[in-house]
Amino acid sequence: MAVILYLVIPCYNEQEVLRETTKRLHDKLGRMKTAGLITEESRVVYVNDGSRDATWQLIEEIHRENPLFTGISLAHNRGHQSALLAGLLTVKDYADVVISMDADLQDDIEVLDKMVEEYNHGNEIVYGVRSSRKKDSIFKKFTAEAFYHIMNVMGVEIVFNHADYRLTSKKVLESLSGFREVNLFLRGIFPSIGYKHTTVLYERNERFAGESKYPLKKMLSFAWEGITSFTVSPLRLIAGLGILISFVSLCAFIWSIVEKLIGYTVAGWTSILCSIWLLGGLQLFCLGIIGAYIGKIYEEVKQRPRFILEKNLLEEEKEEDK
Repeated sequence: MAVILYLVIPCYNEQEVLRETTKRLHDKLGRMKTAGLITEESRVVYVNDGSRDATWQLIEEIHRENPLFTGISLAHNRGHQSALLAGLLTVKDYADVVISMDADLQDDIEVLDKMVEEYNHGNEIVYGVRSSRKKDSIFKKFTAEAFYHIMNVMGVEIVFNHADYRLTSKKVLESLSGFREVNLFLRGIFPSIGYKHTTVLYERNERFAGESKYPLKKMLSFAWEGITSFTVSPLRLIAGLGILISFVSLCAFIWSIVEKLIGYTVAGWTSILCSIWLLGGLQLFCLGIIGAYIGKIYEEVKQRPRFILEKNLLEEEKEEDK
């Protein structure tokens, strides 16, 4: 059965890759239409996340050349997750299914057919999962896999080796619109929505051009965002650490009393200073974790909009049709 498919592609300073991405997607969607998988109403939606280069001007130019490609532009850079959410919520009323992917051509577009076929088999969510990490550096492979394992240990439901390459149905996106948090971690939100789902394996390609938008600093920040958005395990860890330190302190107190009674005392400032520094560091570390959670509460209670659309070519096209 042919469906109305919308591709949502967040873009931040992607002027080097957009032309090639457009070329390959135009060819791929054309083949999918010929195969009867998608309808003529299907579209590719580029989401400009406050780019500082000519990304938005290029999106407008591509749209004028080919109406298959359209776009929306955020008024300010809000980050990948917010840009992706903006695209998903904007197109949910136009499409039967929506597939999100990156603009850098690392996600294998040849599995788009299989994703749509899995939807036709009754799956409301289809996760694109990497078949291997052979192309990653040893450091990248270790840190990425460690992240997924840590998330699972902490009780966060997450699909292993899945990023944001996924198909979602209109039904799922309607449910997604009910999630109001400002601190977004969509890889954790979608599994929590439920519905029937499956996975499609693919080999991740090298980036076609431009630079990665996820250096180590952003990757660590994103990992911390995911942990603190979906689990309070770090807070429980603090409580456990407090109990452990209290027990050790009690043992040390009893030991010092016994040493005093038998008349053997050691004048050692080193052990005292080490203890003070250790406990002081642990206290600051714990306060930092608690502060991170309080900061999230502060951001959530303000209820500020998660994104603001500056331009929407979909709406403009709709007005022109009228």
